Amino acid sequence: MTLRGRLTAAFLAVVLGPVLLGAFFVGSTMAAVDRSRATERLGLAAAGVRTSVDALCQQLRAAADAVALVTDPAARSGAAAQVVGRGLAAAVRVTDTAGRFTYATAGGPAEPWQDCSGDPAPGGPVGALAARVQLRDPAGTDLGTVVAAQSVDPAFVARLAAVTGVAITLLDDAAGPVRVTHTTENREVRAAVLAAADRADGDRITETADGRYVRRLGPSPGQPLPLVLSVPGERPPGLYAALVSAVVLAALLAVLAAWRLARATTRPLMQLAGAVDRVAHGDLTARVPVRSRDEIGRLALAFNRMTRETGTYVTALTSSRDQLRGHLAVLGDTLASTHDLERILRVILHSAIAATGARAGAVLLLDPDGVLVAQCAEGLEGRWPVEDPADPATVRVPVGAGVIGTVVATGEPLRGRWEPTATPTAEPLCETYVAVPFSAPGAADLGGRGGPDRPGHPPAGADGDGGAGGGGTLGVLALYDRLGGDEFDDDDLETLRTFAGHAAVAVDNVRVHEEAQRLSLTDPLTGLWNYRYLRESIRREVERANRFGRMLSVLALDLDRFKDVNDTWGHTAGDAVLVEFARRVRGEIREVDLAFRHGGEEFVVLLPETDARGATIVAERLGAVVRGSPVRVDSNGGEPVLVPVTVSIGIAVYPDHAASGQQVLDAADDALYAAKAAGRDGYRLAQLPDPPPSQEIPVVAGAASPPDGLPRAGAVDAAGAATGGASSGPHPPRQGRGR
Repeated sequence: MTLRGRLTAAFLAVVLGPVLLGAFFVGSTMAAVDRSRATERLGLAAAGVRTSVDALCQQLRAAADAVALVTDPAARSGAAAQVVGRGLAAAVRVTDTAGRFTYATAGGPAEPWQDCSGDPAPGGPVGALAARVQLRDPAGTDLGTVVAAQSVDPAFVARLAAVTGVAITLLDDAAGPVRVTHTTENREVRAAVLAAADRADGDRITETADGRYVRRLGPSPGQPLPLVLSVPGERPPGLYAALVSAVVLAALLAVLAAWRLARATTRPLMQLAGAVDRVAHGDLTARVPVRSRDEIGRLALAFNRMTRETGTYVTALTSSRDQLRGHLAVLGDTLASTHDLERILRVILHSAIAATGARAGAVLLLDPDGVLVAQCAEGLEGRWPVEDPADPATVRVPVGAGVIGTVVATGEPLRGRWEPTATPTAEPLCETYVAVPFSAPGAADLGGRGGPDRPGHPPAGADGDGGAGGGGTLGVLALYDRLGGDEFDDDDLETLRTFAGHAAVAVDNVRVHEEAQRLSLTDPLTGLWNYRYLRESIRREVERANRFGRMLSVLALDLDRFKDVNDTWGHTAGDAVLVEFARRVRGEIREVDLAFRHGGEEFVVLLPETDARGATIVAERLGAVVRGSPVRVDSNGGEPVLVPVTVSIGIAVYPDHAASGQQVLDAADDALYAAKAAGRDGYRLAQLPDPPPSQEIPVVAGAASPPDGLPRAGAVDAAGAATGGASSGPHPPRQGRGR
């Protein structure tokens, strides 16, 4: 063989060897990369499905909570219709404790409804996703449940497919043969996809004959729907034929490779430089054609792999951004649908932890005593150096103590690594931390708990949290131990500032809501409870008296000749008399007693667990304290004057004088008329109702009155009825009280 032949053979061997190996490598690599990318896409899609379904379930729970918070049954249907009208749910149902429907919105989705937190419903297609919450009255009694549902229909499946970027099929049942409920698959590939799904086991990825990858998903905790996800493979058709053709072509062109070597070497370098420039300008789709398997070809392959991985990282970051948006959406829905401060702060804390990659966190609020108290915590179980590590509510950090106390004292955020100090604090054990204060500019100080009358009797839902107001710091949002062990950076600090702002708005909104609710139940002039709260309180106290077999006394009070005060000294003086009278009433009753302004100069006092004798003692004391000291008021443009004031009081006792709350109020009102007719400045006890016809019953000779002589609920004490000088005659005609 000639040298030329040997060189040709050697050149062909040198050229064709790498070409054959490269073809095999490209084919196997593209197949592996294709499967890897499909697996990654299906994994991201599965996470997106779980996030979307979980967000929908949280939205439905928030909608059900919004309906359950409405205590008035008549207003509950309006709240349910509003929830449906706003698109928070497709249907709302309210059931009693026996499971019977008490209310249901029209046009609900078809059965069955899959409970978000329950086991998958066996058999049959799922008609809707539903969230269930308990319905309770203000006393905590179980009244039933509220269920909010959202339809699971083709549009729902299409939205999931649009969010995840893969084809989705909803199955009838999680077990048994594959049966389709809704799908976004094309008819041409549907049968192949379902056959592959039937072979799928757990999260294993299966491949169809036409190159599609299939994964079966769920049901699982937080995602109760049986789904099938599929994506098409990205391998180009005829890949292997193209590789064989490339090898043959390389053999034919091998003889021409020598003189084209320079051109073949420089051209890939120019293409690589152009692709690098495109990537530098943000085009991550730039790829370099692989025309050889030498060093330049390997460089091109590495560059292509680098751009693919970079694109994958960008996709992951985009998914994280979408998850953050989802957390913010849930946070917005929670802020808009509930005034449960603990729940709102827990959602804010969870979202902040997810957004920054922290392992744990806590929200602490400043109480009226100037001490930070933990409201909620996550991931800190057993890490609180307090008496009860499992209960973060026992954490109390003085202002200025430790990291958290310093943040409140200075109003500046802090971040860094934990440095143990000689003086122990109540802060959790951690390695890294970031803490941000939050405040509500212009927030009013709503004070402590309770209402204007007695701290022991706040209206329903009015137990406001004390705290700093007037633009001061409300609390601290703190996160601990970032994933990976690195310190929290400036971006984490800015993110936490955003969530701290949400926390400030939430605290301020809840306190304003509680203050508005309290003001709606009080009289603005005297600070006593108003007539609206009187009706609620008399019902509650009568029920309590029935339940425990006790008595309830009602005093109806009316200032004597109050019209003369207004006519003589003006309405400003009359208001001053009313305010002073209310103050004296509050000073003479117990903390468990309730005082109300019924209207004008009329007042009502409820005395729980008090019989007629005790009520007359209170009436005598009230009459004496009002009568004993004239009220000092400013006259119309003149010197202050002393206005003598007296009060007439009617007394009625439940159940001696009435069988219901309204009846005992009427009985006290009738006794007040009798006191007015008897000359004012006194009290009268209501007359006992006429006894029903009865027959004689033999009485045991040893029967005797109770040792203490006090009447009991349900018994009639004739002596007690006469206590306090009750009128024995008929009531005077009701022609006015003679103000």
